[in-house]
Amino acid sequence: MRSTSSSMSISSCYRRPPDTTLGLKEIAVRTVVVTGGATGIGHAVAQAFAEAGDRVVITGRRESLLTDAAERIGATAVAFDAADPTSVAAALPLLPTRVDVLVNNAGGNTNFDRSEAADDDLAAVAERWRANLDANLMSAVLVTAALASRFTDNARVVTIGSIAARQGAGSYGAAKAAVEAWTASLASQLGPRGITANVVAPGLIVATEFFRGRMTDEGIRQRVAATRNGRAGTTDDVAATVLFLASQAAGHLTGQVIHVNGGAYLGR
Repeated sequence: MRSTSSSMSISSCYRRPPDTTLGLKEIAVRTVVVTGGATGIGHAVAQAFAEAGDRVVITGRRESLLTDAAERIGATAVAFDAADPTSVAAALPLLPTRVDVLVNNAGGNTNFDRSEAADDDLAAVAERWRANLDANLMSAVLVTAALASRFTDNARVVTIGSIAARQGAGSYGAAKAAVEAWTASLASQLGPRGITANVVAPGLIVATEFFRGRMTDEGIRQRVAATRNGRAGTTDDVAATVLFLASQAAGHLTGQVIHVNGGAYLGR
């Protein structure tokens, strides 16, 4: 469970002040779309934007879970599968016609939901690799392509990557590495409009569904030991970084991978 005091501190850092010149409370409200926004990192990001005063739309496949999450933070829920082009196209009429910030968070290691494939079962190997590429790369590519014409000038695109892109993890790591390469191209494509595109790559983040209950205490200990600050990351750590990249202050940061892992991997 996320700490209320921690989430408040994140959003307050990026809350836009009222226009005191006119003596009126005029706040420029942005429209933010967060895929995979029902749980974990996506939900923390969506909540932080909502608390900062933005209009937030969260998406995901599990409609009931998504609706409950949206109600808790005052967001709008739009249920669809971000990795399915037909599903994305069908959802477009329900998505905002103007988008200031897109956070591509949908994804995860699909291997956790599949049985092991023998090396000589090529069809099964291909299926496992394509599943991770679809969930982590194509979900971001499809939603971004679908909404690109709706991006405002100076919009922000932030995609959630992973330390696995630099340290391995088979098809999942490869998919997240592909996200980094795609983001570099996207930054060039959207740059002339003042739109930035960046990746936030977390290390170990606790209190999410990511590991499906498979992470052992020893696994956590080893990953924490690899950090410079001696702790696991939190969803709030990632949300704070996403909010900065979505801010006006980050207008000259684009095509970058921002590592949020306590120094477990040094991005240099």
